[in-house]
Amino acid sequence: MLTGTSRDRLRHWHSTGLFSPEIATEPRLLYSFRDVVALRTVVRLRASTSLQNIRRAFENMSALDLTEHPSRYRFGTDGKTIGLIDEAGNAVDLVGKPGQYEVLSLAEIFGAFENRRGEQVVDFLRPRSHLEVRAGRLGGWPTIADTRIGYDTVASLVSGGDVSLERVAYFYPGVSAAAARDAVDFDRLVRDSA
Repeated sequence: MLTGTSRDRLRHWHSTGLFSPEIATEPRLLYSFRDVVALRTVVRLRASTSLQNIRRAFENMSALDLTEHPSRYRFGTDGKTIGLIDEAGNAVDLVGKPGQYEVLSLAEIFGAFENRRGEQVVDFLRPRSHLEVRAGRLGGWPTIADTRIGYDTVASLVSGGDVSLERVAYFYPGVSAAAARDAVDFDRLVRDSA
C-alpha cells in the first residue's frame, strides 16, 4: 500500500484517535492525498520512534494550537522524541525531551523506505516504474505513467484471464505490456496488504 501500513492498522489508528481521514469515515475509511502523505510520515517516524511518542506529539500539536493538517508540517526525530521543524530548520520538541533530530524531508517521506517491521514501503510518487501518483490526477490515485488510466482498471482487465498483458494496448493504446505488468503487480501488493 502507498501508506506503508495495513488497513487493519489504519482502522486501529482511526479507532484510537491517532489519525482519521478527512474525507470520510463511514461506511469505510476514505483518505485524501494529504492524508496519505501524513500517514506515510507517521509510518516513517514509526520506523525510528515509538507509537506512543507519535501519539503524544500529535496530541501536543493541538495543545500548541498547531491545527493544520499533519501533512502541512515537517517532523524530525532522534529516535526518542519528535520535533516539529520550522522554515528556518529549528526544531520544537513535541514530546518533551530535547535532543538532535533526524529531519524528514518530503522527498524522504515520498521516497521508498523501510518500515519498523523491515518491510519495504514503495515510492509514493512512483510505486512502480510505469505507475505514478499525482495529486491533481484522479485525486492522487495511482495511474499508468503519463495517462489518466488507473492502475486498477488495467489490473482488472488482465485479471480475468481473457486479456493478456500484450493485448492491453488494444484497449488502452498508451499502456505497454510492461506498464500492464506493473499495474497487475501493484494491484497484487495492494490486495495482499488488505
